[in-house]
Amino acid sequence: MKVVILAGGKGTRLAEKTKLVPKPMVKIGNKPIIWHIIQNFRFFGFKDFIIATGYKSKVIENFFKKEKSFKNLNILIKYTGLNSMTGFRVKKLEKYLKSSFILTYGDGLSNIDFKKLLKFHANTKSIVTLTTVNPPPRWGYLMLNKKNKIISFKEKVSTKKNLINAGFMIVEKEIFKYLKYNNTEVLESDCFLRLVKNRKISAYYHNGFWQCMDTLRENLFLNKLWKNGVAPWRNWQ
Repeated sequence: MKVVILAGGKGTRLAEKTKLVPKPMVKIGNKPIIWHIIQNFRFFGFKDFIIATGYKSKVIENFFKKEKSFKNLNILIKYTGLNSMTGFRVKKLEKYLKSSFILTYGDGLSNIDFKKLLKFHANTKSIVTLTTVNPPPRWGYLMLNKKNKIISFKEKVSTKKNLINAGFMIVEKEIFKYLKYNNTEVLESDCFLRLVKNRKISAYYHNGFWQCMDTLRENLFLNKLWKNGVAPWRNWQ
């Protein structure tokens, strides 16, 4: 089964880091986040990867030409356009994907058990199963009375009510019937809505670790976990 990694965005909210490199090349420790993502998949036996690039594609290409730890993997890097939206990037890979595949983004880390995810998907009869998580809590919540007095304070709580797409998806080849060959085609707000209408998309709830890297704060957080030797996504030796 191939693993497709969407790595073409500009990472504007990480502008401090992405002026010179694309977001998937921003480092955690001494390696870019895309290295961590691939190592995580590798642990579960995945060896075939397609990386859909865009912004500063050459930086990604040069890294994989030099990276010695991936010599036993099949990594295909395909430039999918500078301004292509996510759905269009996937559509451009259609000829390389003749069976089910895993789809993810180049900026998220997790300790998801992919064997369990695949087993769950096999029982859904859906075209897509996406992994859902509670977004990592950032702030506490205040409750006030009519006189603006604080009557309670809840520190950084999460509930199962507000789930988000964690970006680790099992996808059947039939998805290409739901994708338009258009530069503005967005996977999440176009294709997935079509799948929702046809009841062809399912959700797998993951209650373990997950963290995206959209901001400098999140990059620093992931680097702190790595430096302290407590990175939950590290399942390899």
